[in-house]
Parts: sequence; C-alpha cells; structure tokens
Amino acid sequence: MNDFAKTGLWLKSELDRHWLRFTLIAWAILLLWFVWDRWHMIQWLSLGDTDDNMRLAQVRALLSGQSWYDLRQYRLSPPAGFDIHWSRIVDLPLAGLILLLRPFVGTAEAERLACGIAPLLPLSIALLGLAATVRRLVSPIAWPLAIVLLLCCGTTISMFMPDRIDHHGWQLAMLSLTVAGLADPQQRRGGLIVGLSSAVSLNIGLELLPYAAMAGAIITLRWVWDRAEAARLSVYGLTLAGGSGIGFVLFASNANQVLRCDALTPVWLSVMVVGGGFLFLLARLNPAERWVRLALALTAGAIIGAGFAWMFPQCLGRPEQVSPELAKSWLNNVREARPIYKHPFRMAFPIVALPVVGLIGAGLATWAARRHPSITGWVPVLLFSAFAALMLLWQARAGPAAQLLAVPGIVALAWLGLPWVVRHRGIGVKIAGGVVALAALAAIFSGPLIRYLPIDRPSKRVQVVNRASGLCMTVPALKPLDRLPRQVIFTFVDLGPRLITVTHHDAIAGPYHRNGDAILDVQHAFSRSPDNFRATARKYGATLLLVCPNMAESTVYRARHPGGFYDRLAHNELPAWLTPVALPRKSPFRLFRIS
Repeated sequence: MNDFAKTGLWLKSELDRHWLRFTLIAWAILLLWFVWDRWHMIQWLSLGDTDDNMRLAQVRALLSGQSWYDLRQYRLSPPAGFDIHWSRIVDLPLAGLILLLRPFVGTAEAERLACGIAPLLPLSIALLGLAATVRRLVSPIAWPLAIVLLLCCGTTISMFMPDRIDHHGWQLAMLSLTVAGLADPQQRRGGLIVGLSSAVSLNIGLELLPYAAMAGAIITLRWVWDRAEAARLSVYGLTLAGGSGIGFVLFASNANQVLRCDALTPVWLSVMVVGGGFLFLLARLNPAERWVRLALALTAGAIIGAGFAWMFPQCLGRPEQVSPELAKSWLNNVREARPIYKHPFRMAFPIVALPVVGLIGAGLATWAARRHPSITGWVPVLLFSAFAALMLLWQARAGPAAQLLAVPGIVALAWLGLPWVVRHRGIGVKIAGGVVALAALAAIFSGPLIRYLPIDRPSKRVQVVNRASGLCMTVPALKPLDRLPRQVIFTFVDLGPRLITVTHHDAIAGPYHRNGDAILDVQHAFSRSPDNFRATARKYGATLLLVCPNMAESTVYRARHPGGFYDRLAHNELPAWLTPVALPRKSPFRLFRIS
C-alpha cells in the first residue's frame, strides 16, 4: 500500500471517529466567519424582522426586572400593553450573553454582540443533527458534505444569521435532531431524541406542530409495521408527554395558562400528554398481529381527535382566533403564509428546487437500501422529506424546514449516485447522470444565480417601496427621535416593534395577532377620517405621529382608502391640530405633533 492510500485510510478513520469534534470545529469556524462578515450589521443592530426587534425588547424587559412568567409588552398598546404568545426559552441565550458581556463592553455593545452571536448557537445543533443522520444513512464520512450543502440552503441558513434572534433557528435545530432521531437505529435513544426535540420545539412555538405530528405518526407507523419497534414508541411517548409538561411548568407565561389555541397552553399540552400516554400504553400492549396494532393506533388517534373537538371546539379553526375583519385586512395578506405557487418565480424557485432534489435523492436512496438495514432509517426520512415539500403548497414559510430536510437526500444523491454513474459503461447512463448532476447544481446555486436572470424583476415602484421600508428601519433614521422627551408615538403597525427597540418612545401596535384590537385601531385611524384618527390617538395617549412615506404599509392606506386620513396627509392636507416637527434634512420620516 502506497503512502497516498495510507493517508486516505487514515483520513477516513479520523473523519469517522472524531466526527463530533470536527463538526463542532466547523461550527466554530462558521461562527467566527459570519460574525466577521456581518460585523457592520451587528454594530448597527440590523434586526430586519419585526419579531427580532420584539425579541430584544422582551429580553430587555426581563433583564430590567419583568417577571419570568409575564410576557406582556407594556411599550406597545399603552397603557395596558398586550400579551405575546411566545415563551422564554429563546430569551435565555440572549439574556445570558448580555449578562456575560455587559461587565466588559457595556450594555449597548453587549446587546449588539449578543444579537450577533445568539442565532449561531442553534446552528451547532442543526449541523450535529444532519451530520448524525448522514453518517447513519449514507456513509460514516459523508457528514462534511451535509455541512457544505446546508450552507447552500439559502432560506434555511438565513435563519441562523447574526441578528436573526427570533425562534426560527432554534426550532430548525430541533427539527434536525428530530430527523436524526428518526434515523437512529438505537430505538430508545431515537425515541428519546424525537420526543424531547418535539417537546422543546412545541414549547418554543407551534409553527412546527405539523412536523412534530408527522414525526409521531412515522414512529407509530413504524411500530405498526414492526412490533420490535415498541421500545422506540414507548420512550417517545413518555418523553413527548413529560418534556411538554416540564416545559409548560418552566416556560409557559401567565397568559398561556388559559385555553388559547396559538401556543402550548393547556389545550395543546393535554393533547401531548394524552397522546404520549396512549403511545406508551400501545407499546406496552404490543399485540403480535399487525392489524391489531393498526386498529389500536387508529382508535387512539380517533379518541384524541374527538376529544379535542369536543373539549376545545374554538381551536378547530385558525389558531390565531382573530376577527374576520383583521383576517381580511392583515393576516390573510402575510406573504409567508401564502402557498409557494402564489409567489413570484424569483422567490419561489430557489425555495422549491432543493426540496425537490432532496426528495428525489431520498427516494432513490430508499430504493437502493430496500435490502439493506438502512432502509429502516431511509423510509422515515423519505416520508418526512415528502411531507415537508408538500407543506410548501400550504405556506411558503415551510421553506426553511423543507430545505433542511432535503440535505440527507441530496447527500445520498451525490455520494451514491455520482460514483455509480462514473463506473457505468453505458453512454446513456452517463449522459443522464450528467443532466441530473447539472440540474442538482442549478438547484443548489439557484438562489444567488437567479437574481441575474431577467425574470420577475421588481418594478421601479416596488424598488422605491423596498428602499423606503429599509431606510426607515435603520438606527441613523430613528435615533434622532430620542432628542425628544419620551412619549407615545402613533406610527405604522410594522414600524412599532423597531421604534420601541431603537428609541425610548412607545408605540401603539405591532404585527401580532394578540395585538389585534390595536392593529385594527391603527388601520382605521389611517384609513378613515381625521377626526377618527385624533380620537384613536387620544385613546392611546399618543402625542406624536411618525410616518414613513412609501413604506409598504403606507401604500395600502393610499391604494385602498383614497380620501382617508393618511391619503390626505400624503397630499399635505394637514388638520389644524397636526403640527410638523423638524427632523434632520435627509430623514426618510415625517413627524408631527398631535394637539
């Protein structure tokens, strides 16, 4: 054996034995790179999403002495504020980093650094979950390819970027662990991982509830098919029920201790506890006949479904439980809640391409493993990948999860398919393999490449709106407002969370369904008569009006409500009780005093 072959064998051995260590080293390198690459954004506290801004506002309130179980945001909808449906789980790493860094760099810099570092923490978990899955199903040394491919999943990796401090990265990390648990050949460990990761995800929020339900269904069907899977089912049921219960006790806010449908309240907690208990009982019974196991599983599901409908009929509709008017004017128009086929090609194709390739890869790998022990891992991954891809037909917000779950299939397609094509003597196979490889590469790199295609380019009007919406969220634009004494500022719904995060002022509303009454008040105030606006401002004690011309929300008021208060304001028809307030010359805002 020559030196080159010996080196190859040594490298394979090291990649196999020390995969955990090397994966964490890769994560540490990525953390340093992304912090360095986005240092400018970190220093300007570029929290681009309303939820990211609200998350920091919640953490500040916690560190300022607000109760652990009180998630009411008092700086919106004054004087009473409104309840956020989140939990404190995602607040913990942010608060911990701020407390750790504050003695060395001061509060402001500690917040900026925490917002830059915290989103990258769950990336380590996501990398470990995918690496473990690929090691078990493809090859013990294929995990580096999974890391590289995850970095190519633009929609997914964006959820882990600096300043993306909301809960999405943590839930994706739990999803990565879920798929690793489904592929785990060790039953008890696999059931434990799936149960706990599902429980943590549900305690964070219900966005991935369908995926948790699908994981439970896959484990149950696995037991129906093979009664030897009883240990996995038993441990899964116990950890799902126990983890959900413990999480509820530790993290459920005061507002989530009532029968609401939008979080892990007693409604969904009862489903998890009863469902987990049923699964544990089924595993203990473990009848020999497959049809009996299927009948018992279907009966348990029917009992849970019927009991849910009987006890919580209010939760059979939309979990947000908003009024029909608010659903029509706001919630139904949230872009990420629309099916993927209703989005422009430039946005939809990069999101869809990877899940499709991953699904093809998972399907081919499942077929190739039909006589191999890894089939018991590939079937759950195939089902989970197919489910995630179908979820895109419901809501585009399923994109990050669908891309993440596509990684094992794409790794299998590259790792198993390309060598087979290269070895095959048939020219037709080689040509077909080349076409598939090119298509896969096009899917992987479609995100950065599609911007150069003359397809669905945004119009000049859209570019103006995007520019205004971006400028009005910046620290340099908002900070001059701090020269004025603290007061309540009446502004757009989408600007409220950013305003309370960057300045010392309070606002009326933010885009949160539990803030529905205030959202409607703001919409009515801008779209109806000036007298109605003034009455609403008095209701909330607002003494200043801040608007951002051409911001996306402003275009709605002008287009749908001509002659309304905001439309008149845009045409400089100012009522006598509205006085302009001077701002810096290049400010994108218009500010008025309300008397």
